[in-house]
Amino acid sequence: MNICKPLAVCGRWFVNKTTPQRLSKSLWTKFQTNFGVYDVVDHLGTVSDPRTVPEYVTLPSYAKTGVVVDEPDQNCPPEIQNKGQIEMLRQSCKFAKFVLDSAKAQLKVGATTDDVDRFVHDLVIDNNAYPSPLNYNGFKKSVCTSINNVVCHGVPDDRPLLNGDLISVDVSVYLNGFHGDCAATYCVGEVDDYGKKLMSVAEQSMYKGIEACGPGKGFSDIGRAIELYARQHGHNVVSSITGHGIGTYFHGPPVIFHSTLHSYPGIMKPGMVFTVEPVISQGGSDVEILEDGWTIVTADDSRGAQFEHTILITDHGYDILTV
Repeated sequence: MNICKPLAVCGRWFVNKTTPQRLSKSLWTKFQTNFGVYDVVDHLGTVSDPRTVPEYVTLPSYAKTGVVVDEPDQNCPPEIQNKGQIEMLRQSCKFAKFVLDSAKAQLKVGATTDDVDRFVHDLVIDNNAYPSPLNYNGFKKSVCTSINNVVCHGVPDDRPLLNGDLISVDVSVYLNGFHGDCAATYCVGEVDDYGKKLMSVAEQSMYKGIEACGPGKGFSDIGRAIELYARQHGHNVVSSITGHGIGTYFHGPPVIFHSTLHSYPGIMKPGMVFTVEPVISQGGSDVEILEDGWTIVTADDSRGAQFEHTILITDHGYDILTV
């Protein structure tokens, strides 16, 4: 999960200040073009109250106030994690992937995304961890669930999942003082061939970006590899959504751009840990924000899909931590 902020700071944050707001058109209308057949989400459902966290759970600094004060400045160099920190990150990332994999079984026709949020929250808490999105800059839920044309920061609500939906689930956890972050896109019921192709292109685009990682390689190589693969297969990168460094903080440098529209200077070094998490769309790369200030949708109502791993740069290449 990443948070939108102005002027190209990290973590799925926008690179300009002018992302337009969208006027709601109708409630989950059917959309039929060369993008396929699916329901467009342009109306926000009812969001339940934030779920409670027991006192015995170790909290990140923002858990009670919603104010994030301990993340490194984006002008700082990316942190080099030591062996002890890397081991803690392995544990938090492995647990995040376990939660994500477990949540897949909840994605059934008729279930609500609030049901998914309840499942994720309870599973995280039951393992003495904290769901990182909860109250991060005021985010009200414990996971992000983004359906069809919602490309990220979908807030779980009372909308039922429909046959043919694509849903991206973004799980982040705070375990023993370190965050772990991963995401994947899933089919609900029977999804059309256009949607299945989008999912395949999105997942392979992520892996192309990961394969571009290694010591001495430029951060810009990641976006170049992702963009090339997506365009070769008739899709586009939503360039305003970025990856981020991660550790005891949820988001920090480096900023991982997933296209060539922007670039982050410098090279990767052993011990750096960051996410690669491109959002790939069937249509254009422009996005808008719904009235809750969180839900990000494509401007042309095309579907998006996202896959995410947290990776470690090693002496000889990279290691995927969210496995």
